[in-house]
Parts: sequence; C-alpha cells; structure tokens
Amino acid sequence: MKIAVIGDTHIPKRAKKLPEQLKRGLESVDLILHTGDWQTLDVYKELVQFAPVDGVAGNVDGDELIKKFGERKLLQFQHVTIGLTHGNGKGKTTEKRALEMFQEDSVDIIIYGHSHIPVLKKWEDITLFNPGSPTDKRRQSEYSYGIIDIMEPVSIKHVFFSDKT
Repeated sequence: MKIAVIGDTHIPKRAKKLPEQLKRGLESVDLILHTGDWQTLDVYKELVQFAPVDGVAGNVDGDELIKKFGERKLLQFQHVTIGLTHGNGKGKTTEKRALEMFQEDSVDIIIYGHSHIPVLKKWEDITLFNPGSPTDKRRQSEYSYGIIDIMEPVSIKHVFFSDKT
C-alpha cells in the first residue's frame, strides 16, 4: 500500500489550488492522509478524486472538518500502527505535543503537521514524520509532501518541489 501524506494546505488562504507536482504524485497512491489545516472541505473533495482520503482537523479548521475527521486518529495498516494528529496546542514543541498525544498507545509512526517543517526521524522506537506543506513552505527552501510504502520494511520519504503552481 502506497500512502501520500500531506498537510497544512491552507486553501484558499495560502494557495488557490493544489500544486500540479502534488497532483501528479497523487495519481499513483492507494490512500491520502492529511495532517490538518485543510481550511475548507473543498480540499477533501479534490483529493478524494485521486484516492480514498482520511485525516485530522487542524487549528484553522472549522466545525465541519472537526466533525468529519476529529483531531486524533490511530490507523492500522497490516503490521504498522500510525498515530495521526495536527500537533497544535500550547507550550512545548509541535513534535513533543504529537508524541504526548500518543504516549499511551503502541504506535510505530506518528504523523503530524502544524509547523510546516518536514521531519523524518526516530525517537526511541517510533518514527516521527511531518510532511511539511505543499502550499505554504514558510521558511523552508521547498514545498513538500510525503510518501509511505507499507511494505516490509516500511519506507518513508519526503517529496520536495520548488513551484507550487
């Protein structure tokens, strides 16, 4: 199973549409996970044209998105358990808030967003992954999203690109 991981799309505030580079990457995935800050349900409606979509709501998402997705998920894919959250809150770093969100759960991977900073690293036996943003790179040099291949072994990578049109 090939999963695209995106987040912090902030459409229409930070971009009017999904970038073409992202759309091309979505053509070959089995599932899309969104880490929140969709901003509107229209993003979901566009993404679902490529593959089934799941995700969580972020701090800029309204009641409609919170009701549809919630703010925390545990997802099971074959031999892999994924914790999915936006990572917003008060105090601590986004990464520490994401870790705390799943401290009582047995997870292999924690996926989070909020900071717009691409992250792929290990913390003890958990892989932490932030896909960055395909539409709002902030102080990063490039826009990004992620790809997870649920195989043995699991493969996780960022896809970087410079043009958000």
